[in-house]
Amino acid sequence: MALTHYPVINRNGQLISSAVTNLDLHDLSRSAKTYGVRTFYVVTPLLDQKGLIEKIVFHWTNGIGSKLNPSRRKALELIKIKTSLDEVNEDILKECKIPPKTVVTCARDKYSNFTFSEFYKKLQTENPYLLIFGTAWGLSEELMLKADHVLEPVMGSADYNHLSVRSASAVILDRLLGERKE
Repeated sequence: MALTHYPVINRNGQLISSAVTNLDLHDLSRSAKTYGVRTFYVVTPLLDQKGLIEKIVFHWTNGIGSKLNPSRRKALELIKIKTSLDEVNEDILKECKIPPKTVVTCARDKYSNFTFSEFYKKLQTENPYLLIFGTAWGLSEELMLKADHVLEPVMGSADYNHLSVRSASAVILDRLLGERKE
């Protein structure tokens, strides 16, 4: 899975690079580890943001944090930092020998063409899939249109739909990879 900081949009629909947050790194890597995700890619083209990610990851995987909280270390070891989604796809191709199918997430229903149930069934195959989460106000329209699939949005029971990426990703991972009791 990938957490993308570019290309994303701001509240006005403008293309931006968003800032990395410490909470996203911790919470998404912990969710990824809990649900058996192989790699958690953090995508940003900004050098200062990459440096920040490297410092945080080092602290928890090799620094004092790794000794104080070994379970956090295991989760943050999943993180790979990449400049672009093209680099992520190349990394997966190198490892799996076939390119991944890309599945993007979006809180807006206008793009969705892939249900949780359909995606769950596809995940039972040997084909690699890259689940892409956006930051800020979501992934760019260009990225949405370029993806192989757009996952249906997480919908609650209220007339409000603005979950944090941390919350939405946890719900999505549980729906796709959580234990199923028949």
